[in-house]
Amino acid sequence: MRYFLVQINGGSIISLVKEKDWQERVKNEPVIDYGEAVVMPGLIDVHAHLDDPGREEWEGFPSGTRAAAAGGITTLIDMPLNSDPSTVSEETLQLKIKAAKGRIFVNVGFWGGLVPENAFNATILQNLLNAGALGLKSFMCPSGINDFPMTDASHIKEGLSVLAKYKRPLLVHAEKQQEVELKDGDDDPRSYSTYLKTRPSSMEETAIRELLTVAKDTRTGGPAEGAHVHIVHLSDSRSSLELIKEAKSNGDSVTVETCPHYLAFSAEEIPDGDTRFKCAPPIREAANRQKLWEALMDGDIDMLSSDHSPSEPELKLFAEGDFLRAWGGISSLQFVLPVTWSYGLKYGITLEKLVSWWSEKPAKLASQDLKGAIEIGKHADIVVWEPEKEFDLDENHTVHLKHPVFFQFLTFFGTL
Repeated sequence: MRYFLVQINGGSIISLVKEKDWQERVKNEPVIDYGEAVVMPGLIDVHAHLDDPGREEWEGFPSGTRAAAAGGITTLIDMPLNSDPSTVSEETLQLKIKAAKGRIFVNVGFWGGLVPENAFNATILQNLLNAGALGLKSFMCPSGINDFPMTDASHIKEGLSVLAKYKRPLLVHAEKQQEVELKDGDDDPRSYSTYLKTRPSSMEETAIRELLTVAKDTRTGGPAEGAHVHIVHLSDSRSSLELIKEAKSNGDSVTVETCPHYLAFSAEEIPDGDTRFKCAPPIREAANRQKLWEALMDGDIDMLSSDHSPSEPELKLFAEGDFLRAWGGISSLQFVLPVTWSYGLKYGITLEKLVSWWSEKPAKLASQDLKGAIEIGKHADIVVWEPEKEFDLDENHTVHLKHPVFFQFLTFFGTL
């Protein structure tokens, strides 16, 4: 629904006016007229790593949430890693909350971590959820963080049984480690194709296949009814996506996200040694990107997230350009809105779809019932932007992220 006037009082939406002659309704009230700009719900990013406390040199709450605000993100949910310590208990969640107090510029919520050490201890998980964790996150492969080890189906099954009582989700990094032998002459660590070979799409498919053996417990009448499985940053648009579609059709409570970097770039375009592009799962081929867009437009992929995962520049090994040893993570939080819009124009993106992917469905996943839509009674979390206005993301553009931005030196549509 489109309106001509949104009335706000005390941080909430109190009235919506559809009539063009809205001036008659607000004669004696202050009005901000944004002309032809789009006024829409603020973005909700359900997948960001702000690395605070403990690794503020990687990002931190102040710079990360400033970047979020500058990019139209009004709510973000912080991941339980890469802070130090990881958020896997009530005590470590309290450290997060304390670190965020007075240092954030947008709404911030927190996921807790599901790891082998707490998976079979319902009391620890319940205390973590009772303390305010909006759900849990687990890895099915090594996370790269020592105090956040990987889980398997047995851990996930236990986590779902606890989450069912709270009607909250389990977010899963779904890759299963495989032994990959690189042939002589095909193992140049500066070549992106070398890195891509070490994380084939079969890693995602294998993990998702295992994950779905326990996700069926979330069906109506199942032992984990009320819990929900959310697969993060899907990269494989083929077999993995087909498994997810089948699970949904069978009644599993499952959703899936992908990220702007998978929709914007392809493996063929990544220069040798440019480790800014390293992430896990990896950016795949152009044909895969095409299918991701088709799945997103068709509704088979439910929503988008940034998977903002910065680090100190030294860990990206820019000078060496070694894809096999560099830290894997994309730093793009401030620019997900124009990136999504600009690359989506080719595929027929609409404002309604943008709101669904970035506001409505993320709000539902994170149980943010008062966010994600411009409706009476909802929080007035709003972004104002101009979709047709072009800008160059270069050294003259103000960037709030702590370290160099991923999408530098490109031109986009959509200014805030």
